[in-house]
Amino acid sequence: MPTRVHAIVPCPAPRLSGGRDWTAPVNGMAWLAGGTFRMGCERFYPEEAPVRTAETHGFWIDRHPVTVREFRAFVRATGHRTVAEHAPTQEEYPDADPDLLVAGSLVFRRPPGPVPLDDHHRWWAYVPGADWRHPDGPAAPLSGRARHPVTHVAWEDAAAYAAWAGKELPTEAEWEYAARGGIDGALFAWGDDEKPGGRLMANHWQGTFPHHNAGADGHVGTSPVGAFPPNGHGLYDVTGNVWEWTSDVFTADGGESTCCAPTPAPGEFPRRVIKGGSHLCAPNYCLRYRPGGATGGDRGQLDQPHRVPLREPGARPVRGREGAHTPGTKRVSTLCAPFGSG
Repeated sequence: MPTRVHAIVPCPAPRLSGGRDWTAPVNGMAWLAGGTFRMGCERFYPEEAPVRTAETHGFWIDRHPVTVREFRAFVRATGHRTVAEHAPTQEEYPDADPDLLVAGSLVFRRPPGPVPLDDHHRWWAYVPGADWRHPDGPAAPLSGRARHPVTHVAWEDAAAYAAWAGKELPTEAEWEYAARGGIDGALFAWGDDEKPGGRLMANHWQGTFPHHNAGADGHVGTSPVGAFPPNGHGLYDVTGNVWEWTSDVFTADGGESTCCAPTPAPGEFPRRVIKGGSHLCAPNYCLRYRPGGATGGDRGQLDQPHRVPLREPGARPVRGREGAHTPGTKRVSTLCAPFGSG
């Protein structure tokens, strides 16, 4: 299937607001002038449908997910403690065994052989002491991962980091527009061919999930940001490697598949849209390392990192799932520029 490049709506340059040129270069970020694109996918999972027309205005967005090094700087500056570093309470999880209410996070454990794919307990384990400093558990060192995306970060942690940086989390529409890299309607961030010229373009599972990963891309687990080619907007790791948080509340009016994520935790925590898939996504299970790939992230799923955009002060973006199951145009009203970084 051939790909088609959509027409970008140019932003007047320079755009001045509050005496600032919002199109001037921002370190570590890419400027996207905005435009219309076909959002979503109807080929795989019901919660990604329907394909609908969406529109964004200009914004800046991080060129890569937030790294361990960058998150460490935030923690040192603010003293922030992540959700994984706090013990859950009986009030939050009234049906839980009190002995299990200890600080920790979910960690992937590869089973020794094939297992049924309808039981995520075969490969996900709640590990006390697992957090962003100890992504594989308290006994495993973090050394050598400074340029890997930070993981075991709940939505609240991602939002706190973004606020500290003077930014915001992207909406689903902003994230997907950025991830598509100017290639409208393509299956992957680089086109419709999964391995152009035989080259692997993202860090995802090669083999049969969850017991056999051949590591043909050179990585078993997360990879340093920038290990794979950028997309057409100069953004790295928009698909594969790690899931990424967005600001949108997750809805699945058209149905939801059961793959890719543990059962949502009990309680009143709203699920948020997560995008891009991860190194655990495989063609035989969770083929979501695509711009249109999406599912709902729960507070109990702490392995999602994030990247953040800048918008102009006062911009109030319309969420990508407002009426997402009704065909039509969805507008993200970020105006023509980002908000101030302070």
